[in-house]
Amino acid sequence: MTEIIQLLTVENTLSRKTNGTQQLLVFLIRVANVGYDKQVEVIWSGEDGVWQTLPASYLYSRGDGQECWRARMTVHSQTGRPQPKAIRFALRLRYAGSEYWDNNDSNNYTSLAGSGIELAKAITLQNLGFTTQMDESQQWLNIKVAVNPQFSADSVEVHWTTDNWLHCRQASCRQNSQSRREGAQIWTTRLKVGDAFRLQYAIVCQNRHQQIWDNNGGCNYVASRKPLKVMILNLHCYQEDHQDRKFSQIAKAIDELAVDIVCFQEVAEHWNHGNGDWDSNSANIINLRLKQPFQLYSDWSHIGFDKYREGVALLSRYPMIHRQSRYVSDSHDVHSIHSRKVVMAQIDVPYIGIINVFSAHLSWWEDGFQLQFQRLSEWADNQSGKAMTNTLLCGDFNITAGTAGYRQVVEANQYEDQYLAANAQGLFEKIFRVDDPHWQHYPSDDYRIDYIFMNKDSQLRVTSARALFTDQDYGRVSDHCGYLMTFEPK
Repeated sequence: MTEIIQLLTVENTLSRKTNGTQQLLVFLIRVANVGYDKQVEVIWSGEDGVWQTLPASYLYSRGDGQECWRARMTVHSQTGRPQPKAIRFALRLRYAGSEYWDNNDSNNYTSLAGSGIELAKAITLQNLGFTTQMDESQQWLNIKVAVNPQFSADSVEVHWTTDNWLHCRQASCRQNSQSRREGAQIWTTRLKVGDAFRLQYAIVCQNRHQQIWDNNGGCNYVASRKPLKVMILNLHCYQEDHQDRKFSQIAKAIDELAVDIVCFQEVAEHWNHGNGDWDSNSANIINLRLKQPFQLYSDWSHIGFDKYREGVALLSRYPMIHRQSRYVSDSHDVHSIHSRKVVMAQIDVPYIGIINVFSAHLSWWEDGFQLQFQRLSEWADNQSGKAMTNTLLCGDFNITAGTAGYRQVVEANQYEDQYLAANAQGLFEKIFRVDDPHWQHYPSDDYRIDYIFMNKDSQLRVTSARALFTDQDYGRVSDHCGYLMTFEPK
């Protein structure tokens, strides 16, 4: 059923190497997004007639409810494994107990050895080799396009932008004069990405009579740098059973999830007559267990559980160009739990710019939240400059959604709850975008007290948010769960 799974291109290339020959098989496949847990496979046989299965992997989503998948295999003559040479093949998608095929109307597809790139009969224009991710140091993006020879293309152009179409550029593609393939004409160009975070483009192909577009099903092709990942977690001040194992579990999550910035609260180290003990500092221990330790900035505010210096910390993969800590509470008494100190850092994030990040653990409403948040906001305002408009207030704020403290944040019309922005758009709109007098009743079942608040005029936008360190996700490591959020430039 071609509406569920459909061949786009097949590549069958033979190349000579100094130590033998190499055969490359690449299959580009379009599949319907019928569900997450699906299998896409190429069922193929070479000249030996033995049928085999080659799994495909997901590449990217299209704007028309379709996805692009790719299966790839390389066979070198030196391995002793016979090269397939000419092949026959069909495509299969398996999902929820059902199978869907594209087998060329029961005739199977064929691809001759060395035939290069061939377009399926129904395809006129196809983007090749597209990837959604740009490397950190990448300055150019290569574009490779296949065109059906029967279209007799006179030109192929790429229309592209790095500023969300405020400015549009055109790049002409050149036809590969070395290609003698009957199955496809190959056109190429490259685009200068420079220091841009994101590049969007569409492809137009024209002959004497018409032009056709490939804009990825209506959403354009988008390649971008790695998004910024920020994690927050209250560490529970050394009160956990199996504490050392949980420190290792937190470090494992940071590594596996490629987190960039971490904000910890209830960071603890031994009191040691008030002098502290850096080797026992929980943020330091976690940091040292990372595959590559981050920059770390930590400070403490009061004695916790009668035996620890308790405070907050910031860890960053990227350079901290300015760091500062201060009390936001009336009390500076280290023997008072109502003494609350916040740490902040200006962090230079590649391709995004400088952001101000604050790691805070504020008091409950009845114990001073109102004044503490006001001081924190004023401090954040004073740290913002003309070239720096991105501010993240992160941590344990000890307020639940809909309460007086949360209303203070909302009614100031300056900072917005990024977890809601990512996961509850309708609720977010009612609370932060619409002057709804009843908004405080809507989040009545939201018991979060840990937040990332971002300033409303930020140049960033949140793209995802998830809870971490739950029973289902890395396991419990504290009496709080953590949160991981990703951000990109608008």
